[in-house]
Amino acid sequence: MNHSGNIGQNIDQDAVLRARTMLLGSGRLGLPQEVEAYRVLAKVSPAAYLPKLVRALVSYGHEVGRRRGPEREVVLHAEAADAARRIGADHPRRAELLRDALRAYERTLFELGRRAEGRAVCEEMAEAGRIAFARGQVAYPAYGGDRLAVVLAEEGRHGEAADLLARDAGAEPEVPFWPAVERTAELEAAGRREEAVAVFTGLVDDTRRKTEGGSTALAHLVWELVHRSRMLDAAGRHGEAGADRREALAVLDRLAESGEPGSWSNILSFWTTLYALSARTAEPPATPEAPAPAFGTDLLRWSRDVRKAYFDAIPVLEAEAARPAGEGHPAGPTTAHHRLTARSALLRESRTHLIEAPLRPLFDEEVALARRSARELPRTLTDRAMFLVAVKRYGEARADFAEAVGLLDGADRTPIVTAT
Repeated sequence: MNHSGNIGQNIDQDAVLRARTMLLGSGRLGLPQEVEAYRVLAKVSPAAYLPKLVRALVSYGHEVGRRRGPEREVVLHAEAADAARRIGADHPRRAELLRDALRAYERTLFELGRRAEGRAVCEEMAEAGRIAFARGQVAYPAYGGDRLAVVLAEEGRHGEAADLLARDAGAEPEVPFWPAVERTAELEAAGRREEAVAVFTGLVDDTRRKTEGGSTALAHLVWELVHRSRMLDAAGRHGEAGADRREALAVLDRLAESGEPGSWSNILSFWTTLYALSARTAEPPATPEAPAPAFGTDLLRWSRDVRKAYFDAIPVLEAEAARPAGEGHPAGPTTAHHRLTARSALLRESRTHLIEAPLRPLFDEEVALARRSARELPRTLTDRAMFLVAVKRYGEARADFAEAVGLLDGADRTPIVTAT
């Protein structure tokens, strides 16, 4: 070994001794001290300490971000990602650690508006998941690819997003709500309407079975039937759409008569997600230059820059909706109200019983505007009815939806059942 190598080895050994002493001390170390110690030890024993360094850097990055902002956070998360990449390919936790580090890194990049870099990290995360699956290290092929699907959707690359989501579509008899809706949304946005209806039909059928067994809320079935009726209408399958509306009306009869048969935790996100998805046509289309939300995906999974821009626009929409008809409306007051109401509903989806007071006037105003203009009345009545289901005003919801069904399908085809 040459002289410089001996010097490096001596310096390393001194640093290692200090690091081990820190970790073996009786007091509990803070994250900065842990990171300092693991940085040193990871150089001489990477298999043992690189995983610990990754975990510590991710946690420390979140802590620093809360106190000092994303500019400092992103540096630590970039280091975490680099450390995770150096973990040996055969390490049993490499895929998990790399995914977690890359996820923390890309989220901070998006918060800073560095979308191109963030997308590249998401592509790396998806590729790492595919490799890990091929090696038998993870259970499904799209491991780590869920964020890339969201990012592609935000940039209007809906067909690519749909294909990516299809890789992880399971063949189990149970159809989970979130992956089914997300995939449906991307297929429909890509113009693949028949595929979208087929995927969503699997969800509706599964939900119907669950309501029959009492394992999910009747409200879920109403919301899904109504959403599928809109999809079927858009696909030109009007007879089937009408059948879905009549089935939803029959479920509303049950709710109006006796309420939900069971007690459920907060299910507002299921309604708000479908409602915002139905309102997507009122929004400008997503492009790489002007990204938009990945409608159909839980809003907590949207990129931070997109989520911020979406909700920051609420005051602008409030001002636009307040202007009288004909005074500078790009698409008319009803459309402005529609966009405003959808964003307001998503903003409040975690408020449970506190949503009725702020949202009810918005839905009422939309219906009033539609009645005055004789435009979009069935849509606004349906939207208000689904909101009323969410706040458990089942009798009012049934009345609104019965009127909408009568307008869409003809009053003679609307089965009216009076609760006794």
